[in-house]
Amino acid sequence: VKAFVEDNDLDGDVEYSQGVLTLRLGTKGTYVINKQAPNHQIWSSSPVSGPVRYDYIDGRWVYRRDGHDLLERLETEVKELTGLTIHLS
Repeated sequence: VKAFVEDNDLDGDVEYSQGVLTLRLGTKGTYVINKQAPNHQIWSSSPVSGPVRYDYIDGRWVYRRDGHDLLERLETEVKELTGLTIHLS
């Protein structure tokens, strides 16, 4: 993610500290992705879709309410915000 921001000269910043990944995309908004190890969950806050809690199911981080995948959602939203394609795995 950091290389994506730097390589594409985006007005942004990436920080990872104590299990929290923060992706700032300037005026486009900020993502905060927080690992909740005791619960086996990831909590995400998105400037597009708001807060979501993901569970680890069959090798993927999935939102139980509608079944969407965390990485796919992030790829889609970042493309909407920046016009650039990012590949996460």
